Amino acid sequence: MNIPHSLNLHLLRVFVAVVEQQGFSRAAETMFITQSAVSKAVRELEHQLDLPLIDRASGGARGMRAIRLTEGGQALYEHARGIFAMERIALEDIRERVGLRKGVLRIGASTTVAGYWLPVHVAGYARRHPDIRTQVMVANTAQIAQAIIDCTVDAAFVEGPVDDPRIDRRVWRGEALVVIAPDDLAGSGGRLASAASLSEQTWLLREEGSGTRRVAERLLQAHGITPKHQVEIGSNEAIARAVAAGAGVAILPSVVVEDLIAMRRVRTLSLDGQAALSRRLYRLELLNRRRSPALEAFLAQLP
Repeated sequence: MNIPHSLNLHLLRVFVAVVEQQGFSRAAETMFITQSAVSKAVRELEHQLDLPLIDRASGGARGMRAIRLTEGGQALYEHARGIFAMERIALEDIRERVGLRKGVLRIGASTTVAGYWLPVHVAGYARRHPDIRTQVMVANTAQIAQAIIDCTVDAAFVEGPVDDPRIDRRVWRGEALVVIAPDDLAGSGGRLASAASLSEQTWLLREEGSGTRRVAERLLQAHGITPKHQVEIGSNEAIARAVAAGAGVAILPSVVVEDLIAMRRVRTLSLDGQAALSRRLYRLELLNRRRSPALEAFLAQLP
């Protein structure tokens, strides 16, 4: 006896059609195949299982009105009904996901993007697709990049460059940056005298792995500024308020400090006369990973 390790679902489907249509000819009509093909499929299934399924002594295989199953055939038919019911459930679930009537959208975002640039897009998506459950993971750029690799998020939007051959990185938009200092430190001129004097200040920086920190360090290096004192704070908003409290100076996205500038709690500085600083924000996806319908719809609404 050589029982197969798996069922041939095509043969099983033919067998179920014979039982439910109560005849080989009617099963052939519903499946758009010949009656001989139906008979051959049922015999092949019996051969593979080494088990009689239809009691041919009843004449059912010769076109009589009723198909009489053996005890084994009845058991297989009950199992088959469960298998194909699960198939119908699976297909309906997939149709709903393709039609955006069900599903989960998992977006990753670094902190500034999550706090300032992404909310309007998430809100608009939720209004258009209320049946899609949207999840936003917020972390620094390095952690979000790892989430892309681990497939725990479908796409991500980050502040810092990511250099990993497994990740498809594309520029999403630009973002203005500013150097800020306490209002009394900046003075009326809106700038400090030199890179040397800036190097004497305490610089407030984000944690390692933050896109904002990488950009800040690059800009400081480009302008010959070597901070003698650094304080590491894990939030742009906390850094901005620490600057307002007189803790030091920092480079931050302008969107984070607009209110503090308007209230004159901090003032912007220029670096060697450079009035405008900026950086790029990036969209990340795992290279060659196929997008879900939910993700396609989200990306389609982005500028």
